[in-house]
Amino acid sequence: MNFADPQTGRSAAAKIIAETADLTVVGGAGHVGVPLVLSFAAKGLSVNVNDRNEEALKVLQSGRLPFIEIGANELLTKALAEKKLTFTSRPNEISTKGPVIVTIGTPVDEFLNPVRRVIQDCLDEIVPHLKDGQLIVLRSTIYPGTTEWIDDYFKRAGRKLKIAFCPERIVQGNGIEELRKMPQIVSGTTPEAEEEAAALFAPIVPEIVRVKPMEAEFAKLFNNAYRYIEFAVTNQFYLIAKSAGLDYDNILKAMKHNYPRAKNIPTPGFAAGPCLVKDTMQLLAFARNEFGLGNAAGTVNLVPSKANLSRMATSTSIRTDDRGGHRFSFDVNRPLITDKAAFRFSAVDESKGFTRKPAEEKIRRYYGAVQVRPFRFTTLNASFEHYTNFYRRPNSITPRDTTFEWRASGSP
Repeated sequence: MNFADPQTGRSAAAKIIAETADLTVVGGAGHVGVPLVLSFAAKGLSVNVNDRNEEALKVLQSGRLPFIEIGANELLTKALAEKKLTFTSRPNEISTKGPVIVTIGTPVDEFLNPVRRVIQDCLDEIVPHLKDGQLIVLRSTIYPGTTEWIDDYFKRAGRKLKIAFCPERIVQGNGIEELRKMPQIVSGTTPEAEEEAAALFAPIVPEIVRVKPMEAEFAKLFNNAYRYIEFAVTNQFYLIAKSAGLDYDNILKAMKHNYPRAKNIPTPGFAAGPCLVKDTMQLLAFARNEFGLGNAAGTVNLVPSKANLSRMATSTSIRTDDRGGHRFSFDVNRPLITDKAAFRFSAVDESKGFTRKPAEEKIRRYYGAVQVRPFRFTTLNASFEHYTNFYRRPNSITPRDTTFEWRASGSP
């Protein structure tokens, strides 16, 4: 957005931002970022809105919104009038004064497997421009264990950064209102990171809930997976009622009428947005497919990926590990008649190899006894016993192949 100095690579405006902005929101022009940016600005903080999407930044800078967000227009107008917002699009324009909130999460690939490399690449771009001691707040959904992994990753690189995970749990389009009303889960890899993150969010939320980083990661995933399963239940009810020739809407009204335990059953239809399925599939991946409810919900809710009428694309990937495992994926899209007909085909072949010891049980027991009667009415007894039991249970859950995951994330 700003013209850079050819010698320093940083614009004059960016230098001022680095000295004056209270915080930076990376991905600040998106659905997660905008409610957060405007909520902080409404509390008097100056915010650096950093986003690669320059078109969205220009729309915000002009006083308009790139999407529907209830209650945002008034806050945006006020923030611009008070000069609380600065718009940047490059990593070297991120503020070095205050916290940096990253709204990039862990996506899934075309076969619904988590891709942690995306958030790692994002952080690799911005961290060289941060100062040691700065707070990085991860805001979007991330795969369990990612917060601690990122903390360790930067420590191994010699960086002293505070890492926190504070998940958003807002409904798209109503984020500003929900930020005002809902508790904020806060976690940090150190007490200092947790305290600073809690102090950051305290002005814009009614309550802070503190947990450990991995507990926070699971809380976000469990929230979305539970909601996704709720949609699957009502969708399945709808299909059953339809097969019986009945009107499910009438049945649902009867179920919920003055019956409080059924008031939260959602109406059937498409299962909200992509976040619910994405997060449910991340749980499924973490549990090594030992998440039957999530799997079943995906079967009921998922709509197969559509062919694109105008885009010609082919992607393929091959992964291997040192335990004999491999994964090959292929996805091709071909327009047959532009804007009228298209063909898409996807395939995956995956094999995971594991080293597991056989189940066994070993028991060793020794017993001995001695009796001596030195006198007619005197008897002495002595005994000894030795017992060992070694028991290795049969594997009921597939062991985690951490080597495969390490290589899949780029072998950091």
